[in-house]
Amino acid sequence: MTISGRARQGSIYAAGVLGRRPEVPTGWTALEAAARSRLSAKAFAYVTGGAGLELTMAADRAAFARRQLSPRVLRDVSSRDLSVELFGRRLPAPMLLAPIGALGLVHRDADLAVARAAAALGLPYIFSNQASVPMEECAAAMGDSPRWFQLYWSTSDDLVASLVGRAEAAGAEAIVVTLDTTMLGWRPRDLDLGSLPFATGEGIAQYTSDPVFAELVAARAPGTRIRPSVAELPAALSALIRIARRHPGRLLDNLRSPVPMAFVQTFLDVYSRPSLTWDDLHLLRTMTALPVVLKGILHPDDARRAVDEGIDGLVVSTHGGRQVDGARGSLDALPGVVDAVDGRIPVLMDSGVRSGADVVKALALGARAVCIGRPYVYGLGLGGRQGVSDVLENLLAELDLTMGLCGLTRVADISADALAPDPGGPGAARQ
Repeated sequence: MTISGRARQGSIYAAGVLGRRPEVPTGWTALEAAARSRLSAKAFAYVTGGAGLELTMAADRAAFARRQLSPRVLRDVSSRDLSVELFGRRLPAPMLLAPIGALGLVHRDADLAVARAAAALGLPYIFSNQASVPMEECAAAMGDSPRWFQLYWSTSDDLVASLVGRAEAAGAEAIVVTLDTTMLGWRPRDLDLGSLPFATGEGIAQYTSDPVFAELVAARAPGTRIRPSVAELPAALSALIRIARRHPGRLLDNLRSPVPMAFVQTFLDVYSRPSLTWDDLHLLRTMTALPVVLKGILHPDDARRAVDEGIDGLVVSTHGGRQVDGARGSLDALPGVVDAVDGRIPVLMDSGVRSGADVVKALALGARAVCIGRPYVYGLGLGGRQGVSDVLENLLAELDLTMGLCGLTRVADISADALAPDPGGPGAARQ
């Protein structure tokens, strides 16, 4: 795939001559505003919201705003190479699609639309553990295009092994263990709506399609059911119908059966393990030979420990500001993690990336690649597969143009020299 920012830009301007404007906005502010107008209140709250006062979300963006690029001129930038290598695979650009759960809230095609868009561009899609479509269906739609699998470590090691085995069979090229969500963060936007997608069967397709999880459901003692009041009956019935629709099988059969509700209740009991430690990661090595990537690393000491434990890669991430309020921004944490790793394993980052220029800044601070999250989800909500493609192509175009305008022709050449000195003091840009 050839990435040309000028070609993308030119096609938009050419369409403009005929009175056509992009259906998906090209800039972040307009993109988010368009998504707000299109998505349901619950869907927008789930995608957009962060933990607590959303200070970490603000810190993620502030970290990018503080860094300034330092363009160089009079260099031949007529040809540019955005490709990068990760775990033996040459990728067309240093961008992956982050795992985002419960995409069925946003669009009926959910993860399948994202998988098709990623495959068309050759970008890796990290299948979410909390997907609305089973990984096998997404893999089938992607052909030979790269895909990874995100793992939330369940209270059942047998279930973990089953999910990892399915990911291998589906062609995943890495297992991304998300470490910062052993419990859900305090998210007021969702809480004020009383909205947890998983409680109504949204985002648990990896579980309802798993044979080991089905065994856990069958062996589970019936849980305590909430008995609705007469006034609450319409809402309760609506929730029951949503659960039945999202469960495999015929709707009428599901409505008559206690099984769909049992799947939801079991999921809520087992999906995460607050007791997870470094020792548990050793077990993962017995389950798979795939590269293991840890997502949610912010502290240099954790990065050093990961290298010592034989981990293959890291993702510096605040989970998009959704877990801990008042945490350090991901981009601010990145240089310390990069220095701690000292080139021994690749470091990726996510959280707060909103533009191609943001990607350049992250690469300048040592990231091998970045993961894109909310932007492509908004594109999904606005236009399904085409909306995802539009957002990704716009980001790639801006990345390509920004590199060229900064005098850079290869991703491998992007270093701290691409950034202006931090006004905080000598070397502060690397702090």
